[in-house]
Amino acid sequence: MQPYLGNPTYTAAVLRNHHISARKKYGQNFLIDSDVLEDTVRAAEIGPDDVVLEIGPGIGTLTQYLASAARKVVAVEIDRSLQDVLADTLSGWKNVEILWDDILKVDISALAAHENAASPIKVAANLPYYITTPILLKLLESGAPIESITVMVQKEVADRMEAGPGTKDYGALSLAVQYAAKVDIVRIVYPSSFMPQPGVDSAVVKLSLYDAPPVACRDRGLLFSIIRGSFNQRRKKLVNGIAGAAGVPYTKEEAEAAVRACGFRPDVRGEMLTLEEFARLADALGEKT
Repeated sequence: MQPYLGNPTYTAAVLRNHHISARKKYGQNFLIDSDVLEDTVRAAEIGPDDVVLEIGPGIGTLTQYLASAARKVVAVEIDRSLQDVLADTLSGWKNVEILWDDILKVDISALAAHENAASPIKVAANLPYYITTPILLKLLESGAPIESITVMVQKEVADRMEAGPGTKDYGALSLAVQYAAKVDIVRIVYPSSFMPQPGVDSAVVKLSLYDAPPVACRDRGLLFSIIRGSFNQRRKKLVNGIAGAAGVPYTKEEAEAAVRACGFRPDVRGEMLTLEEFARLADALGEKT
């Protein structure tokens, strides 16, 4: 069995032996804190029957910990220059498959069906910070059977995920995540836990996906078109933000009538509405078609 990469001395030796340095293009910072790694696996509740999807294994640091707990780990990695180092660091684990691809192009439903007979899989990852939001939205909107998503992200992104109306961090990501999952911030991770050290704090976040959304809405597509439109220009009035926004085929007058029908002030801004209130607005607009 290979040594665990949570050890900074071993990690430095692996990077040196394979002539690897962090590539800014892929947002690479190598985790060297075994406590954080163990907490991530523990929070994800990985067990011997689980199939885990990992995104961006890098040199295999989290992969080792996941593979020691799971039945199988499928790790999607875009950077083919890491082939030799992953072959080295994961040589002691036979339950890991590396899929050399861009996660944004992977059919996650097909992957789950192939690996776990479409039974729920779990996702765990130290996400590349430069592309965190597109990856999260892809996972949440894929329709794939995913039980939970446990990821490390920038702390500011974690704050946005759990933010509520009227706060500076509240936005479209907050609503997309809260529509799909229960949000728990597991722990804060400081720059000293990485090599090289990033310029921001990080957080491990667990998203436990709902069997059904916490609010009822007749047209999910319209709901999120309204949400995106209302936050495109945050300081605009809600009716101005959503009228004519992509996917919202209503005039300003129709939008204002729906806002009033919901009992909202005509000058309300989107940042003040809860998820339930956005759903009511979407239904009110939908009745006009």
